[in-house]
Parts: sequence; C-alpha cells; structure tokens
Amino acid sequence: MAEAKNVLGTDLEVCCTSPMTGYYRDGYCSTGGQDFGMHVVCAQVTAEFLEFTKSRGNDLSTAFPEYNFPGLRPGDRWCLCAARWQEAMEAGYAPPVVLEATHARALEVCSLEDLKKYAFSAP
Repeated sequence: MAEAKNVLGTDLEVCCTSPMTGYYRDGYCSTGGQDFGMHVVCAQVTAEFLEFTKSRGNDLSTAFPEYNFPGLRPGDRWCLCAARWQEAMEAGYAPPVVLEATHARALEVCSLEDLKKYAFSAP
C-alpha cells in the first residue's frame, strides 16, 4: 500500500497526537471507506472556528469522555471534515491549515489556492 500524500504531493505528516486526532485516532488526517465526513484537513483551531462549528451542530469544544474526546481549545490541532473547513472558509471563520498534514483528498472539496491562503505559519 502506498503512503498517503498531502496536498503538496509529499508524504502525509502527523497532524497532532495530543489531543490524538484523525479518523483512525492515529495522529494523521488519513481517510478510508468508513470516513464519510472525510476528516482530512489538519487545522489549528481558533475560538472563532469552534464557535462557528458549534453553531452548525458540531460542538468540538465540549469533552465527551465516553468517546475519549477531550474537547478542543484554541490552538489545538485537529483533523477537520473537508466540507466543514470549506463552509467555515466561505463564512469567514476558517482556521489555519497545516498543509503538510492535510490529506490530498481535501482537494476533492477545497482548492489548493484556498488552503494555501490559510496555511499555518509559526510566529
């Protein structure tokens, strides 16, 4: 099996292991047949994005221990659904994206140009 690629065409890098993210909870924004939401965009979430996604019915800031989900805080990295990131971008709430850790399948929903506009850069 070939290694997963990111939107830049290189090997997919780890998004985050604390909290442990990814559809498979392995730290990577990899995807497969059961991942209907395509959790492939590695983003560093912001307070504005967390409020936005909560207003759309997906509360990522509240912990759900029964699902081993700690709840996200601004600054955490998380593998987001490509469609939710796109929706947030169109509404003006897109969080920064870690291109090296964003799976190439994100390009089925998001343009590389838009992802690059929101590329995370360390201060």
